Amino acid sequence: MIEGSTLVSYPAGETGGRSTVVARVPVGEGHGTVVAETPFHPLDHTWPDQPADRGTIAGIAVTDCVTGAVADGEQRIHLGEDIPVRRGSSGWSWLVVHVTREPVPDGEVELAVDAEYRHALSTGHTACHLAALALNAALADRWRKEISADGLGNPDFDQTAIASSRILPGGSLDVYRLGKSLRRKGFVTEGLQESLPEITGKVCDTLKEWVAADAEVRIESPGRELTARRTWRCGLPEGEVTIPCGGTHLPSTSRLGAVTVSFELSQDGTELTMRTTAG
Repeated sequence: MIEGSTLVSYPAGETGGRSTVVARVPVGEGHGTVVAETPFHPLDHTWPDQPADRGTIAGIAVTDCVTGAVADGEQRIHLGEDIPVRRGSSGWSWLVVHVTREPVPDGEVELAVDAEYRHALSTGHTACHLAALALNAALADRWRKEISADGLGNPDFDQTAIASSRILPGGSLDVYRLGKSLRRKGFVTEGLQESLPEITGKVCDTLKEWVAADAEVRIESPGRELTARRTWRCGLPEGEVTIPCGGTHLPSTSRLGAVTVSFELSQDGTELTMRTTAG
């Protein structure tokens, strides 16, 4: 019987550890293993922006790492999109499920995350947050109505218009909706295509300043459970910013190296794609 949610150490930057196998679940043609504590970051089924960590468990390659949930007093583990309740719902244990092609032995096992791949994803995630903040600042004069502000006081275009976000090794891909709903909220889309070179320059200049500032980045968490509500915190020159985030990050902006962005506006003008690259 599973007792409690998986404890995770990846918010603290851990990439290794030992833990005891507490449950198993079939995952397609593979084997899913749950341990009491893990350094592995799983794919979040509710907002799957950062891919799962790679690595090994008991020396066996982890081919995927997904979120699972089991109701208190029951044994059936629901996986990913099949979880029937909201993330963090009470009365449920929330689990990290390590997927392998062959079964993992019982008892205490060694867990090792691919540190190079983790670093690349952490680079991409930190750059993604900074690019979003820089974009908000670059688009601030395109709002005719007041909307909620980001941590720096700029209209929060990113959170208002975001359709999807994908963390990539060393970067990210963010897609924003520019439809009627956004225009009703006061965003001006006229002339956006012609302004993209200027917007790109503003965003890149801001990112260059923030990287040079060597601002500290840290993750704050009220607990070690998988579903603890963690916060990304960064002390930028303009002020300290916090963003709810369950991913992994670098410890400072200077670790990113050069950060650049590029934009593409869809032919019908209803989607804006931002590609961020760091390193």
